[in-house]
Formats: sequence, C-alpha cells, structure tokens
Amino acid sequence: MESVLTANRREHGRRSQLTKIRERGDIPAVVYGYRVENTPIFVNSIDFIKTMREVGRNGVISLDLGENKVNVILHEYQQDPIKNEVLHADFLAVDMKQEIDALVRVELVGEAEGAKQGGITQQILYELSVTATPNNIPEVFEVDITDLQIGDTLTVGDIKDKYNITINHEEIETIATVQPPREEEVEEPSDTQTEPEVIGEDKSADE
Repeated sequence: MESVLTANRREHGRRSQLTKIRERGDIPAVVYGYRVENTPIFVNSIDFIKTMREVGRNGVISLDLGENKVNVILHEYQQDPIKNEVLHADFLAVDMKQEIDALVRVELVGEAEGAKQGGITQQILYELSVTATPNNIPEVFEVDITDLQIGDTLTVGDIKDKYNITINHEEIETIATVQPPREEEVEEPSDTQTEPEVIGEDKSADE
C-alpha cells in the first residue's frame, strides 16, 4: 500500500511568507529530481509526521501535487532543535528502477557476551552509505552483537552478504567492538613520609 502525502505549490517567498506557512501548521518544502523541475511546495506538518512514521526515513512516498503524483524520498530536512519541529523539507523525485545513494542508520541489537563479562561495547559506525533501488533501501541495519566476546570486532564484511544491496564501505571498516574493561588506577603511597607535628609542643625548650 502506497503512502500518499498531499502537497500544495507555493511561490518562491521571503522569510515572512515562510513564517506564515509554518504558523498555520504547514512545512515549506521543495521537490526536485527525476522528471521534476525544482518546485517550491508546502505540506501539512501532521500529515508529514504521520507519513514518515509509516514509511520510515528512507521510504518511498507518493507525493500528490494535484495534477499528478510523484514517487519521492525525503532527501534532507531542517529541524528546530528546541521546538523539535521540522522547518523545511527537501523531497527527491526518484525513478523506481534506478539505483540511488542513501544513508541507513545502524542499530546494535542485543547485549554482547563480552559486555556481560565486564567489557565495554563501542559503536564506531552509526550509519552506512548504500546504493540500491528506492524500494530496496532498508530503514535501518539491525546488527546482532550478542556473540561478541571481549576483544572481538564486527565489521562491514560481517554483514555485507546479508543484504542484496551495495554497501559503500570497505569490508574491514569496524561497526562495533568490545573493549576490555578499564583498569582502575591504584594510587601508590608516597616514599616521603612527614612526621606529624605535636600540637602544643614548645619548640623553644630545645633551644
């Protein structure tokens, strides 16, 4: 089932016009790419969030421009870090038969066996660059780390054959590793010892 997001055309506007669009609950956006000229649009913010939850970060959206529908993916977006609101979105029109590049999030699954023994799990790569047709781009790489022992490393080569897409990384690149536990530094006693001063002692008695 395709996810449809309705878009409305807008004029290239000034900042004040973009502010008005946001104030009424819409998101200024632009669509460009395969057989689509660079077109300024706006979409309803509630519909946008609902659609993105349905398809995921790299999912294909059917963008309804009124006279026609265009297959797009969310290419980039700007977000207000304080209000957690999307300020602007870029939609890339795609050819469903043509491969494109995309970034896919990496999520570690499970607890490493080495971590249970006191080791420290470190994630090195948090996203991977891939090349695939739009419908074959995964939303996330779920990487199982439960078998990793202390000193073990999981690389791109370990997961590459599990996906029928091109992962644009060297096989030796590390995704995650389990480091030995950190040794606590023990403070060594000082060789120089100072005799305590006796309170009330009359130093002039020896003079």
